[in-house]
This record gives sequence, C-alpha cells and structure tokens, in this order.
Amino acid sequence: MREDRRLRRRNDTVREILDIALEVMAEEGVAALSMAEVARRMGMRPPSLYQYFPSRTAVYDALFERGMRETVDVLEPYRAMLSRDPRGALLAGQQSTVAWAMAHPVLAQLLYWRPVPGFEPTPRAFEPAVRQLEILRAALQAAVSAGQLSPAAAEEDGVALYTALMAGVISQQLANEPSARVEEGRFTRLTRTTVDMFFHFYAPEEGECDDSDLRGGRTPAADRP
Repeated sequence: MREDRRLRRRNDTVREILDIALEVMAEEGVAALSMAEVARRMGMRPPSLYQYFPSRTAVYDALFERGMRETVDVLEPYRAMLSRDPRGALLAGQQSTVAWAMAHPVLAQLLYWRPVPGFEPTPRAFEPAVRQLEILRAALQAAVSAGQLSPAAAEEDGVALYTALMAGVISQQLANEPSARVEEGRFTRLTRTTVDMFFHFYAPEEGECDDSDLRGGRTPAADRP
C-alpha cells in the first residue's frame, strides 16, 4: 500500500510537471521550454525535477506521447460508425481532431510541426501516432469497401495526401488565427470541404470495386443494371 501511495504521488507530480511545462511553452514558445522555470513554478530545486525527467527532451517526449494518446482517444468513438457510414465517421473524427488541436495548440504544434530542433520522439512516445495512422487506414479502407472511395485512397499516396491536407488545415489555422473558434476559423471551417475534396479526387470510377464487393455479394458498378 505504501508503494501504491508513492507511485500515485509520483504520477501526480509527473502530470503537474507536464502541465506546467505546457504553460511555460504557451508563454515562451514551444522550443523555449526552461527546466529551471518549470522547477521554480513547481516550488522545487532543479535537481529534484531531474529525478522525474532526466532532460528537457524527456519532457518533450512525454508531452508528445500525451498529445498523441489524446488524439487517438478522440478518434476511437467514431470507429463504431465505420460499418454504417465510413465517410460520415471519417468527417466526424476529423472535425473532432481539429477541435482538439485548436483547444490544445501547444501540443498540436509539437505533434504536427517541428518546433524543437533535434527533437525526435522515442518509439514508445511515437507508438500512439502509429495507432492513429492505423485508425485512418481502417477508415479509408472501410470507405473503399463501401464504394465511397477508389482503392487508391487507402494506399500510401492516398494516406499521405489525406494527412497532408488535414495537417495543413490545422497548421494554417494555428499560424493565422490561433484564438478563433473552430467552427468560425478561416481554415478550420473548411474541414468538411477538405474531406469532400479528398473524396471527390478519389471517387471510384465506373467498374471499379474493392474485393469486398465480390466477397459480400455486391455487384460491381459496371455490371449493375
């Protein structure tokens, strides 16, 4: 029980350190994080802070992991919609992701930009990013299987284009109108339009179908009356 209490206290302190680090980054800039300033606001000496995080890079790494895990949590509820309406699920998930980025601009910069020279997330911190990409691939493939997208949309170039478009929406909004409401932002309000553009570009051509059309007994478009 004493071990459990110590672990809880340590975890609480770690969360507080990260929260204060975000405050400092919001005020001074993402790349201007000062461990000494974090320690000062925590009311501890810098050597004590290093017992929790051995370096500034370790703080960035933990924040990157936190941000990516939160974005995955944002997307998870929409997976249940994929079997009914992949396009709707993709749009709803994207709108929620954009809203999260606007509510957490410091973390969004760390996730979608490279504001800290030389920083690379560790494999553990990057693992949720891999999970996020897997969710996107599954959503695109579901749209392909439903006949909403061409199979090319779920291939490497399609995934790369989709992520570039959405990261661009977030980056442009944060760079130009960071305090705007997500539904009114010059760029964030174009989220639906951006998704529509992607679906238009990768619209299935006549006669094109996914293998699941045949497995599920659906008739390819070219053979339909």
